[in-house]
Amino acid sequence: MSKVVVLGGGYGGQMVIQELIEHLPADVQLFLVDRMPYQGLKTEYYALAAGTVADLEIRVNFPAHPQLQMVYGNILDVDLENKLVHISEQEPLSYDSLVIALGCTDNHHGILGAADYSCSIQSLSATRRTFQQINDIRPYGQLSIVGGGLSGVEIAAELREARSDINIRILDRGNSVMSAFPGKLQQYVADWFRQHDVEMRSHIGITALENGVIHNGNESIITDVTVWTAGIQPVELVQKMSLPKDAQGRLIVNEWHELPDAQHVYVIGDCSSQPFSPSAQLAGAQGKQVAEVIRTRWDNKEPKLPRIKLKGVLGSLGKKAGFGLMGATPLLGRIPRMLKSGVLWKSKRHFG
Repeated sequence: MSKVVVLGGGYGGQMVIQELIEHLPADVQLFLVDRMPYQGLKTEYYALAAGTVADLEIRVNFPAHPQLQMVYGNILDVDLENKLVHISEQEPLSYDSLVIALGCTDNHHGILGAADYSCSIQSLSATRRTFQQINDIRPYGQLSIVGGGLSGVEIAAELREARSDINIRILDRGNSVMSAFPGKLQQYVADWFRQHDVEMRSHIGITALENGVIHNGNESIITDVTVWTAGIQPVELVQKMSLPKDAQGRLIVNEWHELPDAQHVYVIGDCSSQPFSPSAQLAGAQGKQVAEVIRTRWDNKEPKLPRIKLKGVLGSLGKKAGFGLMGATPLLGRIPRMLKSGVLWKSKRHFG
């Protein structure tokens, strides 16, 4: 009996399982290890934090199959030499093939107090706590969002539509919100925020956080709640692995998404070094390819994979406006927002 163990039931891990169970030999047992009994659609966590969608709306059930066993718990360690996964309150789980798809956590860049005095949208449980903090802000109170990239922009816009009574500001170290995107898209997003009374502050160099205070050098910025969206890094388990990594701390893999020094151990998603920015789309594409590699090797053949091609980026500005980037072409307005809703529907239908 061959055992395939998948760590993490996010976009990448779900894709591996979905692809494998479609053509699963009788002598293969799959194991999916996760803390939760369902997948949370991470691209929609901003809406859960803002209170505009219910928790139930962004859950997707894991697949059911006679040869798939769910294992729930926190992953403590991966013993590559003995091919064992150590899980809290469980016996070690052995594997023949292992897929590490554990996602990311916030990168606080060593800023004092950032982990203690800001809230997160990097996990479903953290997002639930963030929702509670945000929606407990008193009328005319202050929400500060650190980071003007995609996540910061989406949560600011969604919350502006959900709560017109509070003050919202975005603090970013760059020149503008969405600074990694073309100027036309940056301008569109900035104009939307100006029209909707969202404060934007650029060239902010945060040095420390305290309860209710963000320190920008010698300036003290008063806040009721601070949401951190200023960067990600691989989960702690991957951080502790003594294996070759890139400058972002992601594990270096070969052309089959496999650790060069550990055959049949694959790494996908936010923990894997790739020439793309981390995204749900990338994790899903990698998951599909890893499933193909595993199936091909079951047949004792050499896998050959095409280069991954991503379709672009979509973001929302509330429920009626959005933006996107397809290649070098910006998309602005209602159409990209409709496209994003369609992608969400497709994801729920495919995985669900």
